[in-house]
Amino acid sequence: MITQIKGRLVEKNPTYVVVDCNGLGYLLNISLNTYGALPAEENVKLYTHLSIREDAHTLYGFIDKVEREVFKLLISVSGVGPSIARTMLSSMTAEDVQQAIASENVKLIQSVKGIGAKTAQRVIIDLKEKILKTFDLDEVSVTESNTNKEEALSALEVLGFARKQSDKVITNILKESPSASVEELIKKALKNL
Repeated sequence: MITQIKGRLVEKNPTYVVVDCNGLGYLLNISLNTYGALPAEENVKLYTHLSIREDAHTLYGFIDKVEREVFKLLISVSGVGPSIARTMLSSMTAEDVQQAIASENVKLIQSVKGIGAKTAQRVIIDLKEKILKTFDLDEVSVTESNTNKEEALSALEVLGFARKQSDKVITNILKESPSASVEELIKKALKNL
């Protein structure tokens, strides 16, 4: 198993790179996140995963071990192949994928091209425990020590809404759009209170 490649970057494209290791060129399929994080200099080190199928041996390259681990977890799910996993890691960062799975954000996972509702739910069911264990996430930290949430709750309290009721509404809003700003949280909460 090839686990990492260190060498001279010969060719760089958004979907693949060619790395020259002592005269031998390796073609590595990469995500857009890896593409964006590749250094400008010629020498690179990429962590790899070798996918062996009946008709092809394909190398996938990752800028860090976390992205590779998330990729491996994703392809362990029935219905998620290497190309869908790579698309997912191109649409979101490895950390975003972890958060989406840990917080059971089906809509976010389903927003990835090639993933339907059933596959998104399967990804969550199969990987939630593994993600929480492997990356040492707390379910509490997943709902984030969200300062936006706290600010929105304070504002709603000032407006006269009960904190308990506001908390439920804002938690539901954060499940749908985890990166919502304070203003968005307040506006959406006011519609639901």
